[in-house]
Amino acid sequence: MSDLLILCYHAVDEDWPATLSVRPAALERQLTHLVQRGFRGATFTNALRGPRSRRTLVVTFDDGYRSVLEQAKPILDRLGLPGTLFVPTDWPGRTQPMAWDGTDQWLGTPHEPELHALDWDQLRGLAADGWEIGGHTCSHPHLSRVREDDRLADELERSKAILERELDAACTSLAYPYGDVDARVAAATERAGYAAACTIPRISKPLATDRLRWPRTPIHRVDTDRRFRVKVSPVTRSVRSSRAFAALAARGAS
Repeated sequence: MSDLLILCYHAVDEDWPATLSVRPAALERQLTHLVQRGFRGATFTNALRGPRSRRTLVVTFDDGYRSVLEQAKPILDRLGLPGTLFVPTDWPGRTQPMAWDGTDQWLGTPHEPELHALDWDQLRGLAADGWEIGGHTCSHPHLSRVREDDRLADELERSKAILERELDAACTSLAYPYGDVDARVAAATERAGYAAACTIPRISKPLATDRLRWPRTPIHRVDTDRRFRVKVSPVTRSVRSSRAFAALAARGAS
């Protein structure tokens, strides 16, 4: 039986103390640990399409921070791993920093430059090097809070069309901003033409048919080496996939 592990990162920086920003050395230790355990890399779409190795590792990054190219890609290159980057299409090439709920607190601070996005030429370079560039909507909203059906469709469909135009390649994958998906959002995602989509749910292992809610394991700055190994262990992921854990998680969220 094959083991598919999908990690979710955002930014990579030594000094930015944001929860979403991991240190370069930590990223390298984490991925080296998995490669040494026999994991082999694949992009998100290729991993789901198969065939897969006995242990398959998908390294994803959300938002399109410049540090992904400058700090993360050299590490992945050394380890022979491809990356998957999910991009909100309102920002590539703009001079304004990416700011929304969760990043806007860094505006006006010395760390504001970390919020700048990769431009389209840089994204094309990543794609040429074997990275998958997937959708992350246009403006990075909480999709379940977008009440207008037309706006929800636009966030999904227009971002897909922009990526396909700019990168001259099909865009078949999506990461929901904030991992925020419900039945209505998943249905809109399917209508928009995405073949697969990923989230960050409380449960770590999906149903085999749940291609539009594929879970990832989020990795944060506070994750020590020990905590990382616990997070990615098969035992932990198996427990988190159980119905008992799902019931407890739902009770705790209520």
